[in-house]
Amino acid sequence: MTHSEAKELFTYSNGNLFWTKTGKAAGSLKRNGYKLVKHQGVFTGAHRIIFFLHHGFFPEMVDHIDGNVSNNSIENLRAATRSQNGMNSKHYASNTSGYKNVYKNKHSFTVRLKVDGKLRNFGNYEDIEFAGLVAEEARAKFHGQFAHQSLRARLKAANIA
Repeated sequence: MTHSEAKELFTYSNGNLFWTKTGKAAGSLKRNGYKLVKHQGVFTGAHRIIFFLHHGFFPEMVDHIDGNVSNNSIENLRAATRSQNGMNSKHYASNTSGYKNVYKNKHSFTVRLKVDGKLRNFGNYEDIEFAGLVAEEARAKFHGQFAHQSLRARLKAANIA
């Protein structure tokens, strides 16, 4: 789809995408929280179309800054590589520690994350909360603006906690 075609087909308002002709919401919500839009037999994420409408190009990935895939506000969307998008992801469902980049061993918790495509170890800790803080600091240092923050860190940044 071209940029001019997208501008004819869709309108954007407050994080939502609408069909221009009917005024109805475009797309359907999937179980994973993403809204997909079908046009000419092709499914595209509503967040990708919204980004395209505003910036005129489709990046490799469109990252939801706050990690909430249902928040398609243009202010919450940014271009990203696959690697950067992964940096901003939550911890895996199989994670048993409850902290991203913190892995449970027999008697301690190991902090590991990818830096420049290589897995780096940031130490072993007996205290899980301290390991969580070390992981958060390492993400902030090495992942920069794409570092996924815990809820605690987001509240602190917003001067709530």
